[in-house]
Amino acid sequence: MTYSHAQLRQHIARLPRYPLAHLPTPLEFVPRFSKAVGGPRIFIKRDDCTGLACGGNKARHNEFLMGDALHKQSDILVWGAGVQSNNCRQTAAACAKAGLDCHLILGRGGPANGPDVVQGNLLLDQLVGAYIDIVDDMIGPELNRRIAEQAAKYQAAGRRPYMWDPDVVKPLAAISYALCLSEVLEQSTELGIDPAAMYVSSAGSTGAGLALGKGALGYLGIVRNIAPIEWPWDTRADLAATANQAAKLIGIDTQLETSEIDITFDYIPPGYGEASAGCLEAISLLARTEGILLDPIYTGKAMAGLIHDIRGGRFDRDASVVLIHTGGTPALFAYADVLAEGIPKRKLA
Repeated sequence: MTYSHAQLRQHIARLPRYPLAHLPTPLEFVPRFSKAVGGPRIFIKRDDCTGLACGGNKARHNEFLMGDALHKQSDILVWGAGVQSNNCRQTAAACAKAGLDCHLILGRGGPANGPDVVQGNLLLDQLVGAYIDIVDDMIGPELNRRIAEQAAKYQAAGRRPYMWDPDVVKPLAAISYALCLSEVLEQSTELGIDPAAMYVSSAGSTGAGLALGKGALGYLGIVRNIAPIEWPWDTRADLAATANQAAKLIGIDTQLETSEIDITFDYIPPGYGEASAGCLEAISLLARTEGILLDPIYTGKAMAGLIHDIRGGRFDRDASVVLIHTGGTPALFAYADVLAEGIPKRKLA
């Protein structure tokens, strides 16, 4: 069955939630950019404006994760990802706001994790008071093992750690983006548009939540995930499974098949965290036409995918398309050298 927006919110309201994000975020028409790419009317869902430590999608995620942590009477979060992780930056900020300690284990391995100079997200991690260990691992099993070991040490010392447990964290985070899709559709109705598609950079909970919202609310458009990374598992199946777990958590009967997940891995090259030519073009073009900033790891590649599909004739010129901007702005500063070299300087005639 399909649910109304009010019904979906009522089901989600059963879960513990800690308010963090400035909601609803704007749905902004970008006319000069739309004209520049020669395509349909493009709208940007400004989740870079969620307000928690420079904004981003993790503010929505953390409303449910902090709610769960506080409900379980946790007193410290043990978290981790790459050195320039947007997730860790907003999670550390959420801990500061909720009064919880935060221990981040950050991996410097791999290009996506960025330099471990105190810049970008790493600077913000320190400013909000996280305890930080930097290790040589990449995101994956070894880093997860370190996180689990550190959480076990805290538990043995009498603390009550909340840590990265995918079976708990992923569906809870996904719920927040079912709400986001509802928000976009209600704003679209107010603006008098019917989006043909929504694009997002995701290979995890954000995309799973949007897919859940699409199924639960009966949205007939495309929800297209531009993957920033390819995991060593079946990402489509994982997103569907996460959406289905989230549906069970909130007590709705929506269930998705793997085939219902629209995701492409075509825009990852040259690699996770490495900016492509299309990504750099997208960052430059949006900044110069609308003054909106994309990052080189996630949103820049999502917009590159949308531009490619527009130029390939995927949408009619009178269609409306939404890009969900998941934030990541602090990474611009950590990737300053890449951007300075890859984006041409503008010259006035």
